Amino acid sequence: MKPGQGLMRHYLQFKDFRAEEYAHLFDRAAIIKRRFKNYERYQPLADRTLAMIFEKASTRTRVSFEAGMYQMGGSVVHLTTGDSQLGRAEPVEDSARVISRMVDIVMIRTFEQSKIEAFAAHSRVPVINGLTNEYHPCQILADLFTFIENRGMDRRGAIDMNCLKGRVVAWVGDGNNMANTWLQAAEILGFTVHVSTPSGYEVDPVVAGIKNPACYRVFKDPREACDGADLVTTDVWTSMGYEAENEARKAAFADWCVDRDMMARAKGDALFMHCLPAHRGEEVAADVIDGPQSVVWDEAENRMHVQKALMEYLLLGRIG
Repeated sequence: MKPGQGLMRHYLQFKDFRAEEYAHLFDRAAIIKRRFKNYERYQPLADRTLAMIFEKASTRTRVSFEAGMYQMGGSVVHLTTGDSQLGRAEPVEDSARVISRMVDIVMIRTFEQSKIEAFAAHSRVPVINGLTNEYHPCQILADLFTFIENRGMDRRGAIDMNCLKGRVVAWVGDGNNMANTWLQAAEILGFTVHVSTPSGYEVDPVVAGIKNPACYRVFKDPREACDGADLVTTDVWTSMGYEAENEARKAAFADWCVDRDMMARAKGDALFMHCLPAHRGEEVAADVIDGPQSVVWDEAENRMHVQKALMEYLLLGRIG
């Protein structure tokens, strides 16, 4: 969205949008997904260009954004620190000023949140957080949409946001960017997160930016965190950038493997999610991630559909 075309918005963390905006995004994602499944051509972003900047490796983020933008009629420029001035000490502010004059929207997957915030502050176009050390809002978008698909859509495919109210999400594992973003989502959308992490790996509510501590509860025992949960979710024990801690983390997280016992303590119809890639036998047992309660493959696909809705919203505003 070039200057003069209306209010420009960025999507740098989950709390950047209000509940009613998420209702719109999920509704649009459902419509866009149906069109995709029915092979209906829908290209509202023709002649728009997405720049994807990767300082962290990616499979799902790259494929979902790239395929999604092409399906919406746009084009994509793929940049890494190895093939651009971003890896040669050019100030991020200068990169933002240049890149945003040549494209219509930017997605960045990087390390520190401060870097994407600096880029956005000097960008002429919307910037999307594809992942930082602190937050992963696009993944939680997909996770919530997947939950709604399973628990909050009527036969006509209409979204019911009330299906999230009062629900319990059990987060078992590292107090990382995913955990931070789950807490933000709970505060905005009215559900509760049961958080269980090993000592020393807790969620920092200041980093998460939580104002209402009632949106989450902390459990030392991961099994207790799963009691009565509607959704049990986890992530790898060692995120990108923390590989040197791998052996220490394996020892610390040994009791935080989501297994059948944990799932049995959740509600009978509880879902299991994982943002992937997964390590069977570490953070999740094989018979859980490959079991009947797992929706990880729908969850992975839904990255593309919610991100298409997000790009549509940031570039074109509210549709429908």
